[in-house]
Amino acid sequence: MQRENQRDHHQFITTPSNANSIAKTIANLPKISLVEIPFPVVDGLPKDCENTSQLPSMEFHLLFLHATKQLQKPFEQVLQTMLESKTPPICVISDFFLGWTLASCQALGVPRLVFHGMGVLSMAITKSTWFHAPQLESVSMFDPLDLPGMRLPFTLTRADLPGSINLPDHDDKFYLFIQEVGEADAKSWGVIVNSFEELEKSHIPAFESFYINGAKAWCLGPLCLYEKTGSDKSTNQDHSCTLTQWLTEQVTPDSVIYVSFGTQADVSDSQLDEVAFALEESGSPFLWVVRSKTWSLPAGLEEKIKGRGLIVREWVNQRQILSHRAIGGFLSHCGWNSVLESVSAGVPILAWPMIAEQSLNAKFIVDGLGAGFSVKGVQNQVSKIPV
Repeated sequence: MQRENQRDHHQFITTPSNANSIAKTIANLPKISLVEIPFPVVDGLPKDCENTSQLPSMEFHLLFLHATKQLQKPFEQVLQTMLESKTPPICVISDFFLGWTLASCQALGVPRLVFHGMGVLSMAITKSTWFHAPQLESVSMFDPLDLPGMRLPFTLTRADLPGSINLPDHDDKFYLFIQEVGEADAKSWGVIVNSFEELEKSHIPAFESFYINGAKAWCLGPLCLYEKTGSDKSTNQDHSCTLTQWLTEQVTPDSVIYVSFGTQADVSDSQLDEVAFALEESGSPFLWVVRSKTWSLPAGLEEKIKGRGLIVREWVNQRQILSHRAIGGFLSHCGWNSVLESVSAGVPILAWPMIAEQSLNAKFIVDGLGAGFSVKGVQNQVSKIPV
């Protein structure tokens, strides 16, 4: 952030591909400007992958994260130029995964605020379990956990924790990367969270306690509600209208099951088959966003779901879909953005967590808020989905 007449001017330092989408969002916001720095070319990383949604598979995730470290020098050059201007920056807000920005900010005397895309409670649990890992190792998998300084709205066991916490491989490269950015996170001046106090206020003090310098956490979400309808990245208005028309044709309110597993989790074709069979057997109308490029409907199902199910293979305006009166439930991976969009729209979630902190989000939704139900089975591996 920079001062403009001592205040209110903001600059995004980003890469060309990301700048294209951001520019559309800020087109009518004159106090926000963009500064582009080139994304590095890295062996093994597909060209033009400048954010995780552009990765063909999460197999490239770690390589992508390490590639972002090469942004440090051009970032520092831009920051130095800003400091020498008449409107020097008052702070830098950077993503949790860009831990190297802390060292840059400290070297140049600019406070760094870290942005988190996860919820307050899931982050507090994650930090607590990392901090108290030696004590937790002696607790059995299904005994309740007692996390010092935390009051949980549900019973938590080790079985509810992400695999990276339960069975950490201290030599794993991703584990070491998270440890590195986690240390930078803890030393940050402040924290911005995509959540809201009405949902997680009671968990903020516990979360803040893990920051070394008494950092304060600000909940500025749900960020999805700041987005104006129609200002999304979809340029195919006909496609959006087709989906809306199909939903409107479903006469009974709250009757359609919406299915989406986000842009990052990789769901096997065999698991997608199980989802397809479950949706067919449910007898309910459904709208299903499929990311896989290799999967096709099992033989015979297309005719059975004709007129009742709509399968989409491109990006959709999820918030708009969830806000439609026809949607009655959301079969979700429980990524935090999807959780916030569903809660904001008042749509119950059928929780099928897959990666990262999603199991904690699912626990919060189902047992903490009573806003959904859980898909029973091993994380990311179910034999049959009850819909």
